[in-house]
Amino acid sequence: MKLLKTLFLISVSVLIIWIDLPENLNINFKLAKQKINFKINPLSLDLDILGIKIKRDFRTHLGLDLKGGSHLVFEADTSIVKPEDLVDSLNSARDVIEKRVNFFGVAEPVVQTIKTENKYRINVDLPGVSSVDEAINLIGKTAQLSFKEEAPSSNPEATSSSIYTRLTKDTGLTGKDIKKASLSFDSRTGKPQVALNFTQKGADLFAKVTQRNLNKPVAIYLDYFILSAPTVQSVISDGNAVISGNFTVDEAKKLAISINSGALPLPIKLVEQRNIGPTLGASEVKKSVSAGLIGLVMVLLFMILYYQKLGLIASLALIIYGLISLAIFRGLPVVLTLPGIAGFILSIGMAVDSNILIFERIKEEQRAGKDFDIAVNLGFGRAIDAIKDANVTTLLVAFILFNPLNWEFLPQFGMVRGFALTLAIGVATSLFTGVVITKRLINAFYKEVKN
Repeated sequence: MKLLKTLFLISVSVLIIWIDLPENLNINFKLAKQKINFKINPLSLDLDILGIKIKRDFRTHLGLDLKGGSHLVFEADTSIVKPEDLVDSLNSARDVIEKRVNFFGVAEPVVQTIKTENKYRINVDLPGVSSVDEAINLIGKTAQLSFKEEAPSSNPEATSSSIYTRLTKDTGLTGKDIKKASLSFDSRTGKPQVALNFTQKGADLFAKVTQRNLNKPVAIYLDYFILSAPTVQSVISDGNAVISGNFTVDEAKKLAISINSGALPLPIKLVEQRNIGPTLGASEVKKSVSAGLIGLVMVLLFMILYYQKLGLIASLALIIYGLISLAIFRGLPVVLTLPGIAGFILSIGMAVDSNILIFERIKEEQRAGKDFDIAVNLGFGRAIDAIKDANVTTLLVAFILFNPLNWEFLPQFGMVRGFALTLAIGVATSLFTGVVITKRLINAFYKEVKN
């Protein structure tokens, strides 16, 4: 059991270090007059499991202020909107684009509505994106889903070369009747598909459609393009259905995103596209990183000088905390902006604060005449309540700033969410490393500490 636990810890450590490796790390050295030169990159997955393709690169994603990206300008056609509904329609279009771009995998975009003379435009800044053709297509789609059945023919004996040409009668069932669309996989073939969950009204309408088209095909359209035309095998009355076809995982995911986002409330067209550089500039980014590193080194030195061997263990735990946090940032992934980095640095202070509380408790127990092993157990036990209270309070603040439920009276978009996300991840990780890992390290080096 102990061997399995050791192997598990070694495997997790190797995985974390592999994910955290710098990009394009060159290794050069000589071995018996033989030059060794190779390049190492962070972990990258490209797997095909039972027809399901998994492709993931664990790399650091930087925001507009640190790396730049692409700037898109869409012009809205307001001619079809009533004047009193114009503001609401523009705001709704902005929110839909925000959701689509975020679901597409481009986090922390900057989406703004701008009025120029009599024209209304929506500016979209995508961080770290240089090729945005797919994003443009996703943003511009109306994504209106419709279901059509076979139209009655005046000549019953008339035939067509394709059944699709006869599936033109509108059933009245549209994407507005769908509560949720999600990626799923066929239990028999393992192929990706889109699962649909209808509203109560949609479920009733879909039951009627399947009832009158039993053993007949029903076409599913996205805008003017047919997705599939499955034959109805039974009456579906529970409000759940699937869209199947020769989808890849990405295609099925994009379709679900488009359906969930809904149709844009007014037409838009792309009028400008260009790449933009970092808003802060390379020199400011370097200064910010340098400031963070200097602060971290000063914290480590303070812990080592003041708490000596215990401080050395705390510093090691702090380094482990940084490696775990970076692995989580790359794994999610989190787009790092300057506010996000600030949230991470703030969480480092929380991690050190936890160790200070624990160590001071240990010193109090030792001053009371208790042995070191007893003082360690009592110190951790009595400090844990204060540590939990402080961290839970910070996590609550991070939840409010991140605003996952999109409450209107709280910030909904922008870099404040990046700050809240990195702060929450850092605090949760610091709670784990400060309480669990630090104690394990003290137990592992107990003899050295005691001496």
